Amino acid sequence: MAACRAAGDESLLSPNHGRLRGASRGRYFLDPFLVLALSRETPMLSKFDDYPIHQTPEPIAQPASSDRNVYDRYWFNGYQDDGEFYFGIGSAIYPNLGIMDCGLSIVRDGEQHAFHASRRAPKEPTETHIGPFHIDVIEPMRRIRVTLDDNETGISGELHFSARSAAVEEGRQTARNGAALTMDVTRFAQFGFWEGELRYDGKSVRVDPKRVYGTKDRSWGIRPVGAPDPGKAPPEKTAGQIFFLWAPLHWPDRCTHFGVFEDGDAHRWHSDGAFVPVYATPDDIPGAEDPDLARMASVDHTIDYLPGTRRARHASIALVEKSGARTEIELEPLLCFQMKGIGYMHPEWGHGRWKGELAIGGESWKCDDLDPNAFENQHIQQVVRARSNGEQGIGVLEQICFGPHARYGFKQLLDPA
Repeated sequence: MAACRAAGDESLLSPNHGRLRGASRGRYFLDPFLVLALSRETPMLSKFDDYPIHQTPEPIAQPASSDRNVYDRYWFNGYQDDGEFYFGIGSAIYPNLGIMDCGLSIVRDGEQHAFHASRRAPKEPTETHIGPFHIDVIEPMRRIRVTLDDNETGISGELHFSARSAAVEEGRQTARNGAALTMDVTRFAQFGFWEGELRYDGKSVRVDPKRVYGTKDRSWGIRPVGAPDPGKAPPEKTAGQIFFLWAPLHWPDRCTHFGVFEDGDAHRWHSDGAFVPVYATPDDIPGAEDPDLARMASVDHTIDYLPGTRRARHASIALVEKSGARTEIELEPLLCFQMKGIGYMHPEWGHGRWKGELAIGGESWKCDDLDPNAFENQHIQQVVRARSNGEQGIGVLEQICFGPHARYGFKQLLDPA
């Protein structure tokens, strides 16, 4: 009893709480899992606690929410201006799961090669390495270095990201499934160039900053990660509808940003659109955000799907200014990257899954050998040639389409066009 009271919760002392089978009436027992919960370590101080940046009474390393799906992610892409190759990079920490993981993957010459790693989450949030993988913030909102040291997968390299624009904060993304909060996310994107080298399968790829564009995407909050929660009741009806498009594009004298979430009735519950100023060097960028950023009043899209798939054969998007002026952009796919290469929907290396104190893996596949209708192959990014008003640009069109969507005639979870 004294130990129970010391835990500070008298509600745990009900005679009916945690009673062992056969125990005499009126005696008190604690469930062993409850004992583990009550004996959690207190939050640790970290290097960030030396800065006046606290938003709660807790140390910085302590999440503001106890939701198991809390996460904080780095994500990057890079692609050559002719579509010869694309690489994707991701790394995230899931503090309430105690896991940190990452991935780096490149698609080129009809093959995709992928590096995966996972570890127990560090107690120090400035510690961003996972085995041979490192992310170093050289100058916040300006320059970042990603390093993958030599390792048993044969995939390695060093890449430097230099910003071309200030950060573009997207609108808050919040979704519920019934009473359950499934997503509550803050996200920003930043456009830039890449320089360095990637090595894989005995080959080397030079990454030329004059030709290799990309996007940095930082997001944090709550979104489904790890294994499904075993404690929940099954949904009353089949879940799994999502329609998402995201298209950051580089142009000679600016960038454009576009993104939408829609439900099965094609109702748009989130959208982003912007004209983004660009600068010759990171040092010329006016700040973390740009006062000259022009946000759109609305956006639109038309997808011509490749028959037998849910993958774009051609697409057009529109950015509508507050004045009503409309900018139409045509998108021609050049190359397809499977997001499972950096863990998204991967059957083995999915995000936030416990793999042990440190685990590393590598894999590769022929792109034409994949089934485009398999569940794990639905989340993709296509490198696209962009055209608008006589100008030509380069960027990506990210696509996830599960379940019904009235506008494009989808009725089941994965029925193809």
